[in-house]
Amino acid sequence: MFELSEDHEAFRSVVRDFARAEIAPHAEAWDRDHVFPIDTVLRMGELGFFGIVFPAAWGGGDGDFTSLCIAIEEIGAVDQSMGITLSAGVGLGANPIFRFGTDEQRSRWLPDLVAGRRLGAFGLTEPGGGSDAGATATKASWDQQAGEWVLNGAKAFITNSGTPITSIVTVTARTDDGICAFVVPSGSPGLVVEPPYRKLGWHASDTHGVVLDDCRVPADHLLGAPGAGFRNFLAILDDGRVAIAALALGCARACLSLATAYAGEREAFGGPIGRFQGVAFQLADLAVAVENATNLTYKAAWLRDAGRPITQAAAMAKLYATEAAVAASRVATQVFGGAGFIDDNPVARFYRDAKILEIGEGTSEIQRMVIARGLGLPVT
Repeated sequence: MFELSEDHEAFRSVVRDFARAEIAPHAEAWDRDHVFPIDTVLRMGELGFFGIVFPAAWGGGDGDFTSLCIAIEEIGAVDQSMGITLSAGVGLGANPIFRFGTDEQRSRWLPDLVAGRRLGAFGLTEPGGGSDAGATATKASWDQQAGEWVLNGAKAFITNSGTPITSIVTVTARTDDGICAFVVPSGSPGLVVEPPYRKLGWHASDTHGVVLDDCRVPADHLLGAPGAGFRNFLAILDDGRVAIAALALGCARACLSLATAYAGEREAFGGPIGRFQGVAFQLADLAVAVENATNLTYKAAWLRDAGRPITQAAAMAKLYATEAAVAASRVATQVFGGAGFIDDNPVARFYRDAKILEIGEGTSEIQRMVIARGLGLPVT
């Protein structure tokens, strides 16, 4: 049976101490001012967080996927924006290069991504195709005379795509061979990073739309085999769903902790509000949800580390943990009452941040579809 080792728990303590000391004191201000804290992200890189799962040959820590999930959970428990920055930087930025790149491509881009000196982005979603990622409209045509690919199209909601330390955006595009993946370096002519979105939450996370307007990349920027881009990106999403489950777990756990503490100290009608079943039972239900989310998330991570199939486990973990996070943030805000509606209260920030968890890396509806298909049902 899976369980976290003593080394895992020791690593959790290291990340937790960092998160509480260097992120938590600033999270509210970053959120309020929509600041992407580059120095803190670089510090995360210095501590090795972006390199946890990669081999030492590429500057990584030779660690396991479970350790990455622990880091994302602990950082997400104080700031969801920094949690998704780490999750996307590893799973969507560096991982495609590591898994599908040639040695030359890895040598060119991976060391900086693994070290956290640079960030990579992952351009799959398009304005006209969210969950239907196979309906890619972006096109890539081969210019024989120039020996270059010419990309035209648009990508939407791309995390880490416009930071000062972003080095690449990997995008899918349709070719004569099918959907392919291409590495587009930041600053490439024809790569237009649109203004940042005004978002409900994740205010300190960098998110932009990306336009490819006759954007040219050399032949050696094709990532993976011709026509394998969509299949490869779907494989990347399995890992990403477990990582998002870990991020959601951090949110749910933090909301439970904050609400429980407040329920024990807030006085009303002659005593703490936690003595009322209307409050206590909701928190009891949240405790069960956090426990279940923990088990689902870390079982999926354990399966990943064991080299076993995770598609079904990843979908279950992502579905349950993200919906638990949304419920936890709602209940926590209710427990805090009017104080929970004030923006500088952490539960208000978690409430705004939680909703996207049910959407990104595959909506709850997509997860239910994956799970149903895994049961053998002919879901369409």
